[in-house]
Amino acid sequence: MWRHLNRLLFWSIFSSVTCRKAVLDCEAMKTNEFPSPCLDSKTNVVMKGQNVSMFCSHKNKSLQITYSLFRHKTHLGTQNGKGEPAIFNLSITEAHESGPYKCKAQVCSCSKYSRDFNFTIVDPVTAPVLNITVIQTETDRHITLHCLSVNGSLPINYTFFEKHIAISPAISKYDRESAEFKLTRKNPGEEEEYRCEAKNRLPDYAAYSQTVTMPSTDGGSCPFCLKLLLPGLLLLLLVIILILAFWILPKYKARKAMRNNVPRDCGDTAVEVGIYANIHEKQAKEGSVPEVGSRPCVSTAQDEAEHSQELQYATPVFWEVAPRQQEACDSYKPGYVYSELNF
Repeated sequence: MWRHLNRLLFWSIFSSVTCRKAVLDCEAMKTNEFPSPCLDSKTNVVMKGQNVSMFCSHKNKSLQITYSLFRHKTHLGTQNGKGEPAIFNLSITEAHESGPYKCKAQVCSCSKYSRDFNFTIVDPVTAPVLNITVIQTETDRHITLHCLSVNGSLPINYTFFEKHIAISPAISKYDRESAEFKLTRKNPGEEEEYRCEAKNRLPDYAAYSQTVTMPSTDGGSCPFCLKLLLPGLLLLLLVIILILAFWILPKYKARKAMRNNVPRDCGDTAVEVGIYANIHEKQAKEGSVPEVGSRPCVSTAQDEAEHSQELQYATPVFWEVAPRQQEACDSYKPGYVYSELNF
């Protein structure tokens, strides 16, 4: 019991001495024995949703100091420390959480505040797009690299790489426009790989484009000849198809029209106009009969579309026969007598 009372008495005496010393320090501020604390962070540039740590420290390492962190007038936390800085872990999710922040260091009734600390919220860059333009000569390649990230806070620094080696300095862009880098290469015997890096003020954060591979060239070969000739070949093929279409289609239509114009009955179908030859209207002798297998004759006829058509005819032989039953078509009046026709 007495031991416990002695401990309480000891701590009360120690606290009173400490407070008196602190009061003396507060009264003697000009001596810098109790200066203002310092509030800092590893970085002042963050993106939304990032976790940060803030450090509140004091130059006086011998005092037991109570540290308190504030944002505007909102109290965020309190820690006690001696000789070591107090660490406050935060998450920046909204724009108003960027600051200002203050740290208060207090010893008994003596307290001092740090300077304001503010974070800068930056949108991260997205993966950039790399485009390559090549002018091929017999011995060299003139290459132009274009790199652009469509998202991310400005300014953005672009760096170009060949494989894993940087081939350009950091190119800063303060507007949303692509960075450009030109270089000349001898026609290589192996493939070339290029990519670019986009980075803004966010520390330890960068985005890279997809790797673009340039094909190798051997001697005087042209790796882009196929790409240049392909449009020409496609255009030539299209012209050939059009010529064939305009040449074949009229002939097909003419043949179809001729098939449709062939008379099928004795109705209103127009009779073909033709020139015929070797038709014996009258035999020299009544009893003379030409050979049955006499040579057929050839003639030409024209249809309504004025297309010529080749026709073949045999030499007919007429015989006088007794009148037979009259035949008539539906569209003509009867009254005609026909003779028998032998071929």
